[in-house]
Amino acid sequence: YFGGAGRQYAETYGTQPETFARISVKARAHAKNNPYAVFRDEVTLDEVLGSPAVYGPLTRLQCCPPTCGAAAAVLVSEEFARRHGLRVEVAIKAQAMTTDGPTTFSGDMIKVVGYDMAKAAADRVYEDSGVAPEDIRVVELHDCFTANELITYEGLGLTPAGTAEKFILDGDNTYGGRVVTNPSGGLLSKGHPLGATGLAQCAELVWQLRGHAQARQVEGVTVALQHNIGLGGAAVVTLYEKVS
Repeated sequence: YFGGAGRQYAETYGTQPETFARISVKARAHAKNNPYAVFRDEVTLDEVLGSPAVYGPLTRLQCCPPTCGAAAAVLVSEEFARRHGLRVEVAIKAQAMTTDGPTTFSGDMIKVVGYDMAKAAADRVYEDSGVAPEDIRVVELHDCFTANELITYEGLGLTPAGTAEKFILDGDNTYGGRVVTNPSGGLLSKGHPLGATGLAQCAELVWQLRGHAQARQVEGVTVALQHNIGLGGAAVVTLYEKVS
């Protein structure tokens, strides 16, 4: 499915195979600073492109590894925190979950892998929070395959439709660019332990907002965006904010 979505995107916008592969290079570069990542060794563009072909533009190094792992989050109300003398540092500012709609079954592979679900959830979060995509400086998104990361840039409104290639080539998806995507290394490098994946994204963004991400720290972070999907089908987008 994701290879098919990547192939459709490339045919529509003329995206080069190297552009998809650059996402894996970026993921490994981020993961080298994450002690929890499965793959921390950097890879070159040639290594990514030269790994065995899977489907469409995808090669093996553009696919997340099957992973075992666990993550946890403790969620309490503001009232509970005050009552127990807990310092409130991070809060959920907005959250939305969407599910499959008619377009999922239209035969459009980009929509099959959840683009419309992600966009609808993100749009709702932006509307509910009053935060715009331009305000986001750090994102943990569901990069199960490089094709999905590229497509999701646009679904989340981080760059306009059809411009993901320029977004990547300009370095706007990493440190020194507009928005750091998957500072943890993402599913591609950190790993994808299915049920724990969303909570691992949550943990990374809470660390970022608390200033505890060490070498991965994105400077000046006051809000952080999370995107997680599961086919067949739901998407969840969450916006966290730094409270104190």
